[in-house]
Amino acid sequence: MRRANRLSRLARRTIAALALTLPWPVLASCALPQQTVYLTFDTGHMGVAPLIADVLRKHAVPVTFFAAHERTQSGDGSLGDAWAPWWAERAGEGHAFASHTHDHAYWLADLPMREGLAQFRIRPSAGPLAGQTLQWSAAQYCQELDRASRRLQHLTGQTPLPLFRAPGGKTSAALLQAARGCGYLHVGWAAAGFLGDELPSDRYPNERLLEQALRKIRGGDVLVAHLGIWSRQDPWAPAVLEPLIVGLKRRGLCFATLREHPQMRQWIDAQGGTALQKRLQGS
Repeated sequence: MRRANRLSRLARRTIAALALTLPWPVLASCALPQQTVYLTFDTGHMGVAPLIADVLRKHAVPVTFFAAHERTQSGDGSLGDAWAPWWAERAGEGHAFASHTHDHAYWLADLPMREGLAQFRIRPSAGPLAGQTLQWSAAQYCQELDRASRRLQHLTGQTPLPLFRAPGGKTSAALLQAARGCGYLHVGWAAAGFLGDELPSDRYPNERLLEQALRKIRGGDVLVAHLGIWSRQDPWAPAVLEPLIVGLKRRGLCFATLREHPQMRQWIDAQGGTALQKRLQGS
């Protein structure tokens, strides 16, 4: 408890210090895209997922979740039945959802084409083939994206966005082309939007990550964090999340899902009634 209070005091001091050097409007407005940031969460061990949901609800912040079926601290995986109520609640709050590949499958390399079709070296970190190095065709990678989307659709009652995020953000031009061919646009993050919750706590303490984010994030940035990182000893959320939201709002920024992102909205609108939607609907 003492440590949590200390971090809270540090967060307040950080925000106060920045207030002396930055213009802080009284109210934030989402009237212009350049005033909007896009907070996204990838799945993880889910240990902090309820706490993150509490903060998002408290501050009325909509986000986009990129989901894979990862191993969790409790329950049967992040897209398992045990977590179904959590996902349903997020859908009811107006958040958006997209694929992170079902088995959190990392792209490792492009391989020589076979019969004119792209091939990739892939290593899932979840599922029955976790840790194995596999060779997938473009069609198999698309099936993996669809598996996560179908599961999200089942859990949320919503058609997921025609977007995806590759685990680790690792891609190639050929992988991106293959994904676009089956209806998915890749979403990375801004340099300042890497919130650092994957980094070791001893070298990147929460107060340092908070100060850096408040100083560097600008309107239009896509931000990324996780619903729990196994290797981080001092959890990033919710210790950094709440003061980050408060600080960015005080800078005049506001939050939206990727549905509202100007470039991605064009892609999303263009995918209406396409083969991807038909696949997800089972037709």
